[in-house]
Amino acid sequence: MLRCIELGKNGLGSTYPNPMVGSVIVTNNTIIGEGFTSAYGGNHAEVNAINSVRDKSLFESATIYVSLEPCSHYGKTPPCADLIIKNKIKKVVIGCLDPHEKVAGKGIQKLRDAGCEVEVKILEKECREHHRRFLTFHEKKRPYIILKWAETLDSFIAPDKNLRNKNSEPFWITNKKSRQLVHQWRAEEHAILVGTNTVTEDNPKLNVRDWEGNSPIRIVIDKDLKIAKDFNVLDGSVKTLVLNSNLETSSSNEMIEYLKINFANNLTQEICTALYRKNIVSLIVEGGAKTLQTFIDANIWDEARIFKGSNNFEKGLKAPTLNGNKHSEQKIVHDTLTTYRND
Repeated sequence: MLRCIELGKNGLGSTYPNPMVGSVIVTNNTIIGEGFTSAYGGNHAEVNAINSVRDKSLFESATIYVSLEPCSHYGKTPPCADLIIKNKIKKVVIGCLDPHEKVAGKGIQKLRDAGCEVEVKILEKECREHHRRFLTFHEKKRPYIILKWAETLDSFIAPDKNLRNKNSEPFWITNKKSRQLVHQWRAEEHAILVGTNTVTEDNPKLNVRDWEGNSPIRIVIDKDLKIAKDFNVLDGSVKTLVLNSNLETSSSNEMIEYLKINFANNLTQEICTALYRKNIVSLIVEGGAKTLQTFIDANIWDEARIFKGSNNFEKGLKAPTLNGNKHSEQKIVHDTLTTYRND
């Protein structure tokens, strides 16, 4: 099962909205096949594992391990439970149950009805940790939310405006290695979100440049549609959703979509509901301070990744304040990265 989890990590960033499942096939204590979920629209882990076995006659004495319950419904691909049954694999070991309403125990029942021996909840805690994005999406009906920011030693997230250039551009607190890590994170998550002020002051691209992988869907909060068309987030190079109070339509560019939400309601809940409807499984909230604090105050977040730089601003925009359980801490040259979990 640990090998299933290890394999599944290969799908991080490419399988959304599907989970990144890993699967291993064993006979006589020997691995004869393994696989992980292909990029969205491709084969699931069990299919890739079964296809990797050269001698199909070994299936009748084999056990298939899978980190998440095999699907039992038709989606982009046929049900994995049916393929396991068709290949006469008699024993199935499952890490954790799939809460998707179209699965939710139906895959296990289908296997048992076909005469398979099924073991469930093997290394369940580890499998749930691995599948935390997918499980949060289906159990809480919202994306898995990662808060991320960088702050100075004296806890400022941005300098006084007098220290900035007149042109909108980022003011770096962290070093190049930390910034590269942020691009790796972007490649791993489904979407990234910023508020209006972050766009107008920093003019970020919010794409993946210093790492290999897909750029996340850009989510921009722009209540009154103040952001000019010449800002990077509206260049049409990456799928972008603009959350606003007026417009519910696509622009002339098919890569940009305007979604209307009710800013009079709980804003974080409105955002989460809109993104859930768009099937967005995970989200990095990257700024600014007001947007981040809104998620913190609503207690709607799962992880926080906070860089502490080695410089001081003395005055400027204060960093958000957060209480959470410290999960890890590491040095990145002169920066310190602390990760918190909202358990």
